[in-house]
Amino acid sequence: MALQDQHPSILFGLGILASYALLRIVQYVITYQRRSIIIRNNGCKPPPKYPHKDPFFGFDLFRENARRLREGKFLDGIIPRYNAVNGGVTTFTSLFLGTTIINTIEPENVKTILATKFKDFHLPQTRKDAFRPVFGHGIFTTDGKDWEDSRALLRPNFVRSQVGDLDTFDEHISKLIARIPSNGATVDLQELFFMLTMDSSTDFLLGESTDILSDGNHAAGERFSQAFTYAQQKMSLQFRVGKLATLLPDKRYTEAVEFVHKYIEKYVRTALEKAKQYQGSEKEKVQEDGKASRYIFLNELAKTGYSAKKIQDEILNILLAGRDTTANLLSQIFYILARRPDVFKKLRDEVMQLDGKRPSFEQMKNMKYLKGCLNETLRLRPVLPSNGRIAVVDTVLPLGGGPDGKSPVFVKAGQNVNFHTWAMHRRKDYYGEDAEEFKPERWETYRPGWEYIPFNGGPRICIGQQFALTEASYTTIRLLQAFKNIEARDSSDWTEHLTITLGIGNGCHVSLTPA
Repeated sequence: MALQDQHPSILFGLGILASYALLRIVQYVITYQRRSIIIRNNGCKPPPKYPHKDPFFGFDLFRENARRLREGKFLDGIIPRYNAVNGGVTTFTSLFLGTTIINTIEPENVKTILATKFKDFHLPQTRKDAFRPVFGHGIFTTDGKDWEDSRALLRPNFVRSQVGDLDTFDEHISKLIARIPSNGATVDLQELFFMLTMDSSTDFLLGESTDILSDGNHAAGERFSQAFTYAQQKMSLQFRVGKLATLLPDKRYTEAVEFVHKYIEKYVRTALEKAKQYQGSEKEKVQEDGKASRYIFLNELAKTGYSAKKIQDEILNILLAGRDTTANLLSQIFYILARRPDVFKKLRDEVMQLDGKRPSFEQMKNMKYLKGCLNETLRLRPVLPSNGRIAVVDTVLPLGGGPDGKSPVFVKAGQNVNFHTWAMHRRKDYYGEDAEEFKPERWETYRPGWEYIPFNGGPRICIGQQFALTEASYTTIRLLQAFKNIEARDSSDWTEHLTITLGIGNGCHVSLTPA
């Protein structure tokens, strides 16, 4: 049958298919030409490739990642991969289930991604998919205008919180100290630090603490803390391994998310009702005794006019940072102090100069060895040991291309780029041959650039970093005032516990001697 004898609808369909095919070819040619010009004008060369055993899908690295995550040794595998490419590189490509990923520990590339070409890169969709069931559309799950709105909403409150309520925080630390055995028995400080930061964060954010460090019955607070932790674990698994890891239904996860939302929703609703009641009035600023009321993060957000859902999302986003960042930083530093009596003695000698008094902000700022210990902990045990972005336009990274890694690298729209803070913080060309050693003294003279990013960098730099450092400094000081010695009670090697942030897989089991 001749083509002209076909049914008109068939001819029409063939015409549509032909037109679509032609359009795709034209689009491909235009894109190819445009990208060729970018590559030529910038002198771009492709990065070296990781020597996969499976060069099509990269299942070899996928299996290794899964094994290392189970063993708590995922981060130990990062540096060897950079060393396995051409005898050692700072940028290379690898495969993740057939998708090509650019990996880098080059500070200039990190600077480009986070700062100089900030708008060329967004959060990976895998992160948004994993986070949003719990954290909604908040500062850690959005890009563009939505992120700018979140930043503008939250930043003024954190500027104010940098001179936070240390009197209230000290109450929580006192409860933590009371939970530490005075008879030399073993205690897991990591567990206590997470209780401390949950109590203090909810107190600061909501105006009412979960109070799980207290001896009383606080079932709702404990359930909230447990639900929040489990939800994060599931999110982290999906983020690192993909949706394949969460295909099976998980009733515990569903219930955890529901409880987390209901718990926060109650406080948000109360705050909004209060804000409406006092709209245009100064009454909320004064308590019955005539003294100024203490600052509560949620109450300030309730005055902005944003919806209850928006406020709830932002509170949960900030709670994630407020609890986990500080708790993990404290856990890591005390794990190290228990194994480095020389560091503990030098740090406690500095603390004892306070004569047992609570430190002021100015005094904490001037405690150089304490600052060095915190910086060194964040260098070797960064709270966010790896991170990533996806290019939303065709763009260029300054280094990593070619056999010598000195040429620019073309990054096409839709390309994922991972940067590994854990490995970059250990580069010997920046930190010396003793880069793997915990050495607070290096911070007496070292002035880092983009090779040191414990709180990220650029426009998305952590808005709460000073708040976290203040809490960590204050807690460390108060503990070293209360206890004169620390002893490790776990002889096993350090292992990681990777959720969204970096914890210690086997906890921080120590014995503390009262002063």
